[in-house]
Amino acid sequence: MSIYVSEPARPQGTRLPEVFRKRQVGDVTELEESGRIATGHSEATDSEFQQAVHSGGGRGSQKRRALQEYGGAAAGGENLEERVYLPVSEIRSPTIYSVRANSSVADALATMEGNGIHHLVVLADDNVAGLIDMRWLLSWIHDNTSEAIHKSLTNIELPAFLTASPETDAHQLARLMLAHRLNAALVVDGAGNPEGIVTSTDYLKLYASVSKQQGAV
Repeated sequence: MSIYVSEPARPQGTRLPEVFRKRQVGDVTELEESGRIATGHSEATDSEFQQAVHSGGGRGSQKRRALQEYGGAAAGGENLEERVYLPVSEIRSPTIYSVRANSSVADALATMEGNGIHHLVVLADDNVAGLIDMRWLLSWIHDNTSEAIHKSLTNIELPAFLTASPETDAHQLARLMLAHRLNAALVVDGAGNPEGIVTSTDYLKLYASVSKQQGAV
């Protein structure tokens, strides 16, 4: 599955990508790359890997090649941040907290504070209807009246959010998070079920760990 952006909207029904519903949303995988692709590498890229894995018929050799090259890079001890293709599943946080769309702003804030988290999935009839973070929530409260904290999320236009699959390239997702000024993305499986979340903190942990190892050396 590609990376999709769901535009701001109220949490009514599902706001997942068009692969799970009829409503059109923007496929953002074709944004201009921030840097040139290193042609000297032979590892399978995200698109090549996914295309090969899901291909059939006479494309078996392509599938085997992508799997072998990706497996070889991983088995060769290559650092995560240096891989040409780094699946989101390698760095995502599997723990997800959620609230119902009919919950109040106060309920959402209390859930975040009570669990020490900064992101919440909003569900409407068990369907993903949004992804909110504490910074957006506090900003919304600041811009509205003192009584707004008791307002239901159903009556609020929730912010845009990115959706990716476990196989999505984490490097590409990072560029798109920066491009859309979003500090998190929701990871969903092939059935549209939330499987994890990737935040800017996950990327910081990845590179901080690498810097620590280099410093020790």
